[in-house]
Amino acid sequence: MANLSQPSEFVLLGFSSFGELQALLYGPFLMLYLLAFMGNTIIIVTVIADTHLHTPMYFFLGNFSLLEILVTMTAVPRMLSDLLVPHKVITFTGCMVQFYFHFSLDSTSFLILTDMALDRFVAICHPLHYGTLMSRAMCVQLAGAAWAAPFLAMVPTVLSRAHLDYCHGDVINHFFCDNAPLLQLSCSDTRLLEFWDFLMALAFVLSSFLVTLISYGYIVTTVLRIPSASSCQKAFSTCGSHLTLVFIGYSSTIFLYVRPGKAHSVQVRKFVALVTSVLTPFLNPFILTFCNQTVKTVLQGQMQRLKGLCKAQ
Repeated sequence: MANLSQPSEFVLLGFSSFGELQALLYGPFLMLYLLAFMGNTIIIVTVIADTHLHTPMYFFLGNFSLLEILVTMTAVPRMLSDLLVPHKVITFTGCMVQFYFHFSLDSTSFLILTDMALDRFVAICHPLHYGTLMSRAMCVQLAGAAWAAPFLAMVPTVLSRAHLDYCHGDVINHFFCDNAPLLQLSCSDTRLLEFWDFLMALAFVLSSFLVTLISYGYIVTTVLRIPSASSCQKAFSTCGSHLTLVFIGYSSTIFLYVRPGKAHSVQVRKFVALVTSVLTPFLNPFILTFCNQTVKTVLQGQMQRLKGLCKAQ
């Protein structure tokens, strides 16, 4: 009975329903993963290397790109390897570790998006106090809190999963250790855990989303009062990429995780998780460059310098 309630390993079904065709998914998914990794790495290096980007806005942007890399690393490499093997097994400890880091990093990314919204709010609504309010020390504190809070809050969450009785089998119908598939395998009473998950979603997703909405409400009100059309357009352009990231990130996460544990079918969760794990990190670097004129200008300048160096050689 102990072995049944605490399995030593789980089987990840992943995309087993595709049969032999799942091997064909390896190439496209690997390409998207590598491009996402390269794109976000380029943004991080650009932010560090160019002094024009040593501002609070791009400090938080670099943090967000780093999180995009780390979140995908918690699930996608494992998913890619499982596409090529018939027996997709993960140890119980490995499953809990994956669960912990995936949701901790994912929650951190939402808090960083909120930090970015607060930065734009101060820059546009209180420009005279921007240097004082968004000092280097304040930015480090905001980013540090965004990283620390989810990692601390997820400790009781993952420990509760580790002590559940899993007597409904050891097969997880997903490509990583997601919350709902784990709860479905448990024969323990999970109502309290589902309520805790809902409180976590309120704390890290809905509350940060509310702060972001309020910040942009004030931003829009302030920008519409600007008499100069060019200044108004410039103010909106600096917020365009951030608003796009907010829409993509929050829409999928609120759909999946704000409603308690078993509200959605596993197939729906698997599809949306695939989009957020593979497609969204691939698109974000393009959103950050095409919607942000400053980043686009810096990248173009670096490309011109590289071409100049190549010609000189």
